[in-house]
Amino acid sequence: MRKIAIALATAAALLSAPALQAREKMTGEEKLAKLLEGREAGEPVDCISLSDSRDARVIDKTAIVYGRGNTIYVNRPMNADDLDDDDVMVTETSLSRLCKLDTVRMHDRSQFFFTGFVGLEQFVPYRKVASAE
Repeated sequence: MRKIAIALATAAALLSAPALQAREKMTGEEKLAKLLEGREAGEPVDCISLSDSRDARVIDKTAIVYGRGNTIYVNRPMNADDLDDDDVMVTETSLSRLCKLDTVRMHDRSQFFFTGFVGLEQFVPYRKVASAE
């Protein structure tokens, strides 16, 4: 009887582990909020330089964050549900800048098949806020 109780307790613990891990995973909005802590939004702009677009991070189903350091730019594109941080972004631009309405194709990282596309919107700059010490 004791062996059955131990087996049941072990099974229950193993079955509940994935549920705990799923709850702990942050949503895209939560990841973005954490990334923007200590930053203040500026006026949205239609374009950013290609040098500002070199460092790009995808926030699942939420946004693309460009740049690093004191100023980063957040773009919440059309079709944001196609954003997957495990995919590769292929950006097409006809200018020397990345602009609103440019498109980004998403491709699977391992086999490079097409997984979706997003249309860029305005870029919102977020600058680090100077701390008052």
